[in-house]
Amino acid sequence: MTAAAEKFAVRVMVTDVWDHVVLAVDAGTRITDLKREALTRALKGAVRDLDDYMVKFRGAEVSDELATIESVGATANSSFIVLPVRRRIVR
Repeated sequence: MTAAAEKFAVRVMVTDVWDHVVLAVDAGTRITDLKREALTRALKGAVRDLDDYMVKFRGAEVSDELATIESVGATANSSFIVLPVRRRIVR
């Protein structure tokens, strides 16, 4: 029998709404899944194109979104940022 993956909380700032989302993840959660879940919760619905957004951890873009939370060095209470790939014009 295998042990259940231990869940822990991480915070994700979604800059489109300037709000934090707290997600329960495990060490094997992929960055792309974290991005999808954070955007869905923050934007109150399905996101049309995940490729329009990037994820940053410790100030740097996570270029391989198939990487796991553990492989990028995240632990409980780590913070991520999800932001648009392209800058938006402010009027």
